[in-house]
Order: sequence, then C-alpha cells, then structure tokens
Amino acid sequence: MNKKIVLLPGDGIGAEVIHAAKDVLTAISKKFNHEFDFQYCDIGGIAIDNHQNPLPDETIEACKSSDAVLLGAVGGPKWDNNPSHLRPERGLLGIRKALDLYANLRPVKGFEKLLHASPLRQDIIQGSDLLIVRELTGGLYFGQPSERRDNGNSVVDTLTYSRKEIERIVDKAFQSARLRKKQLTSVDKANVLESSKLWREIVEEKKSDYPDVTVNHVLVDAAAMKLITEPTSFDVIVTENMFGDILSDEASVLTGSLGMLPSASLAEDGVGLYEPAHGSAPDIAGKGIANPIAMILSAALMLRYSFQLEEEAVAIEAAVERVLNQNYHTADLKSEDGKLVNTNEMTELIVNELK
Repeated sequence: MNKKIVLLPGDGIGAEVIHAAKDVLTAISKKFNHEFDFQYCDIGGIAIDNHQNPLPDETIEACKSSDAVLLGAVGGPKWDNNPSHLRPERGLLGIRKALDLYANLRPVKGFEKLLHASPLRQDIIQGSDLLIVRELTGGLYFGQPSERRDNGNSVVDTLTYSRKEIERIVDKAFQSARLRKKQLTSVDKANVLESSKLWREIVEEKKSDYPDVTVNHVLVDAAAMKLITEPTSFDVIVTENMFGDILSDEASVLTGSLGMLPSASLAEDGVGLYEPAHGSAPDIAGKGIANPIAMILSAALMLRYSFQLEEEAVAIEAAVERVLNQNYHTADLKSEDGKLVNTNEMTELIVNELK
C-alpha cells in the first residue's frame, strides 16, 4: 500500500510529537510492507510567520490531494495579541472547514497502569472506556455574525445548525455505537437552547433507524458532572461543537493527561485529519519532554479510519500499552515507582515493541 500523508507540525511541541508519529509509521511500513510518503506543510503560528496566513493556500491544496493528514498543535503566546484573522487557531478551524471534517471522534480509555495519574479515585475510573463523537464544523465556532459592535462595547456570536449538519453527526454516532456496546448518550441543553431542541428531536427521529442501540438524553451540565463521577456509565457520547470541545478536554482526567488522548476528524467522503487532544504546550516546547503517545495513537486512528488497516492500528495500540505496562512514563504522567523517559525515549520504546 502506498499512501501520501501530509504532516502539519504547527507550533510548540507539535514538531516533536509529529516526528514521533512519523517514526512509528515508518516502523509500521517496514513491518507490514507499506509505503508512506510524507509531505510537510505549515499551519498556525509558524504559517503566520512564514506566509502571513495561519492557513496558506498551498497547505489546503496539499491536504486535499493527500490520503490523510496528521496535525501536531497550533498556538502560543507569541501570537496572542494578533488580530483575530491572524490567530493560529484560525488555521485549525480553517482546515477543518476546508476539508469538511464534520465528525471528531475522541476515544478515552483509562489505562490500567496510569490510573494513579488521574486526580480521580481509581475505583471511579477503573474500566472507563468511552468514545466522544463531536460535531466539528458548525455551531458557535462558525456561526455568523461573530463580531464586536458599538465600538467594542458589545459582542455577538451566533450558534447555528442545519438539520443536515445534525443528522450526519447523529448517524455517525449511532454507527459508532453499533461497533461498541450499542449505548448512545446524546448531550444537549434542550431546556434552554433552540438548537438543542432540534438536536434532541433529530436524535429521537433517528432512533428508529438503529433499533439495536439504546439512547438516552443528558443535559450538558449533568453530563459534565457524571463524566467525573460515573465515567463507566458512558459508552458513546454525541454532542455539538462547543459542548464536545469542553467535555472531551474534561475527559482527559480519566487518563491522567491530555497527552494520552488521540482524535480523528472525518469527512463524509474525503481526507481525514488526525491530531492529539493536547495543545501546543509552549512552556515545554523544545525541552524534549512532551508525551508523544496521543500523537502516536492518532496515527493508529489514521490507519484504522482512512486506510482500513486494522491490524496495523491494533499493533500500535498494543505496543503503547505494553510500554506503559513496563512502567515507562513521560513527565506529565507522574509515578513514584515508574521509569521516567523523554519524548525520544518513549518513541523508541514503542518502535522497538513494534519490531
């Protein structure tokens, strides 16, 4: 198999974790006789510095002509005072929109050897294994108008969704639930928001198409509380853009670190983008101590969803778990009796397990 993969390191620790994922994919290509061609492009702050644009046209074109995209992270204090159109985050939102990446899938699993790293009690998170399905191209982050008014004394942001946008993410969630425990939790704010009322109506309509899936509705505030008090009660969660953004980051406490959370952003028919849930972490950038596992697991999701290489994806996930079971950990996963390793060492351990 020959596939073209665009690498978007971005800012901060992005370059470090992208390099780790590339090393792991190179090991996979040798082990399973595949050929991966890598192309680097700019996005985010580095693209602003180099192109005066957080998402250059050449980056968009490269991504559209690829088979899949791996993205590191964007952002940093260097660009915090830039006008809104020259913020690194505009590059991230822009590439999602350009590729029509409507569905974000974020698996959250409590690894046995990392239960100690969570601030939650081990008996609460033991056995937690869930999937958050987040709508990614609609809602408050993309609605218009979004602007300051009255000389900056008032602001407006618009939350808008079409029926089609809601239907396709709900279908994706039902399909995902069928591959797991057939339990779907729809999260909304239907007691307040008109958009959530339509969301709930559509979920109810879709139930008849998936009679084997059990569905329940939970308000977002209750879901946020239940996520850290009864995480094992969830299997698949589906929700709109902003709620999904918040809940998926909150779910990082189940794994002990954002450095353990991969994600897949999928189009209906086209290129998928894969990225870790963590940010650019400018405070540790260049120190070689970033946790590469979320990026490496994102590469595994790429093999599964974009290339249908299930055996290869499982090989990466199993290698990661074996390394963790040997008590190796990066600095974000504090352990009294573990073996502290840096970014390159963790990557090498995983690569060696693949060999």
